[in-house]
Amino acid sequence: MSIEQYQSTYIQTNFADRIGGANYGKDTAIYKFEKIKRAKAAAKKDFPDVELIDMGVGEPDEMADAGIVAKLAEEAAKPENRGYADNGIAEFKEAAAKYLKEVFSVDGIDPVTEIVHSIGSKPALAMLPSCFINPGDVTIMTVPGYPILGTHTKYLGGEVYNVQLTEENNFLPDLSSIPEEISRRAKLLYLNYPNNPTGASATPEFFAEVVAWAKKYNVVVVHDAPYAALTYDGLKPLSFLSVPGAKDVGIELHSLSKSYNMTGWRIGFVAGNPLVVKAFSDVKDNNDSGQFIAIQKAAAYGLANPGITEKIAEKYSRRHDMLVSALNELGFKAKKPKGSFFLYVAAPKGVEGGPRFESGEAFSQYLIREKLISTVPWDDAGAFVRFSVTFIAAGEEEEKRVISEIKRRLGDVKFEF
Repeated sequence: MSIEQYQSTYIQTNFADRIGGANYGKDTAIYKFEKIKRAKAAAKKDFPDVELIDMGVGEPDEMADAGIVAKLAEEAAKPENRGYADNGIAEFKEAAAKYLKEVFSVDGIDPVTEIVHSIGSKPALAMLPSCFINPGDVTIMTVPGYPILGTHTKYLGGEVYNVQLTEENNFLPDLSSIPEEISRRAKLLYLNYPNNPTGASATPEFFAEVVAWAKKYNVVVVHDAPYAALTYDGLKPLSFLSVPGAKDVGIELHSLSKSYNMTGWRIGFVAGNPLVVKAFSDVKDNNDSGQFIAIQKAAAYGLANPGITEKIAEKYSRRHDMLVSALNELGFKAKKPKGSFFLYVAAPKGVEGGPRFESGEAFSQYLIREKLISTVPWDDAGAFVRFSVTFIAAGEEEEKRVISEIKRRLGDVKFEF
């Protein structure tokens, strides 16, 4: 039977309200990533001989370091590593604590009680609301942003309050703009710096403000930090946990996906407040049986060698420089971020003598369909598109070729801003 035929059976009426209830699967709205997928397919069909340049990919373009791969192979061959890992092995937690100290100058993290591994950051964000959210409780999110913590807050009957990230405020949330009633009902505050999609970085002063605000309103801070070690131009990697009082109010999520080219390996860790770490560990224990021990040991090797990330950051910094220069020569007002591999750029109003762009999505669709350049639109707080410097290019000469091709394709029209 087809999906449509099953929609007339009792299966359709049994779905939980959190995912749509009896109307699940009947929504005809097309979400932006599906629109991008369809536009890419159409562009390839219409222009089969033209290279599609994918600047929308949110994951690294290269494999993990050879030493990490070799460590995985070595550990995977050991019979003692074959079993369940449950809430993780001591070797990985100790490596994570040393990593926080060496890279972020975070002192006093107990690997036994203040660190636990996660199968990547996404599952950790999905589980954390189960530790705190009852019906009617509030999670404060930033937009544009990564919605997982908010999605699961809603699943549990909670509410989400969004704070816009604007260029005028350096893409940091204005905590003073949050209504008093929301602040007092809130249980969780989600932050993500360096930020996806804006590329913005936090400051110690901002994190100190967050700590004071969280203590005033009794809110748990969840700082999602998968890009924290990918910083450029002299900016030292910054951890929320390095700020005095941070461990009193929250936790930080780290992932090896972006900083070590290990997206598919699914390994990260939660660190910080021991009571929050314990609660997360208990919920996690009822959700998964831990990541493969060989992966944890390979990840520990990576964490002990942060120079791997520094080389990756050098590549992204170089690509950012080239892309920003090319776009600005075409009239854009692109600013190189201090961290992450994302470049967040205001969309033009239109093309001189051509189409108008009422949103970032309209501009993104134009880039895909007319120029065969894929980006991701963001319209939550203004019309923007996100370029990613994780495009496929083997070596500097190939990087230069890709950027030159982008400049050539966009250079045959005049954009209006």
